[in-house]
Amino acid sequence: MHTDPSTWSGNTQDTRSPLIPEGWDRIYNNPLAKPEHAAGFRMEGEAAVTFPLGRMRLESVLDEAEGQRANFVLWCPEDFPAEAAMSWDFWPVREPGLAIMFFSASGREGMDLFDPSFKPRTGEYDQYHHGDLNAFHVSYFRRKWTEERRFQTCNLRKSYGFHLVAQGADPIPGVMDAAGPYRMLIVKEGRRITFAVNDLPLFVWEDDGVSYGPPLGGGKLGFRQMAPLIAEYANLTVYAKSDP
Repeated sequence: MHTDPSTWSGNTQDTRSPLIPEGWDRIYNNPLAKPEHAAGFRMEGEAAVTFPLGRMRLESVLDEAEGQRANFVLWCPEDFPAEAAMSWDFWPVREPGLAIMFFSASGREGMDLFDPSFKPRTGEYDQYHHGDLNAFHVSYFRRKWTEERRFQTCNLRKSYGFHLVAQGADPIPGVMDAAGPYRMLIVKEGRRITFAVNDLPLFVWEDDGVSYGPPLGGGKLGFRQMAPLIAEYANLTVYAKSDP
């Protein structure tokens, strides 16, 4: 069941991107401005969720020396359609690190993402690309490793598996020069996926449904970070086709 935007307090202005197909309406809007807006979200891993500036701040509570154990995923509890446009505001606060958005995430063989029969997920990356789920994910602020900072890209991967299917240039500067919010947008229309920042398309990729496994349907969204990144998020909005 999607959330009626009118039930939220905070910024509910519809800053609709021209990249969103005509006839798609807003089905979910969450300002992510205070703790109750994240009620029901599910954390995998160990992280702090705070709202010091009226937007959701995420940061690991473990030292990056813990490796993959220090990373985490925060899932929105809603299920969204196979065709949807998903947007959110992003502010990088502290580097290094890496930010990812999972989408179309569901349990394998049609099961729910949180099916109790699945092995527990605790933030380690291999649990998400070779675990009990299928998903796409876009890594869009890749500043964890030196080689990522030397040549900055946004990457689209499809799982099950670790399939890198598309790349584009990353226009977001480092924290010292960043002046957010940066409006992130994923449009999944049919088998085509478009990713844009501030309405600038960075890549468009079409899934043939064969090379990297069958097409993925609807599912959940999840915010992932690699420690020690601190980042903030707001105005998570989803659009989809209107009911006939």
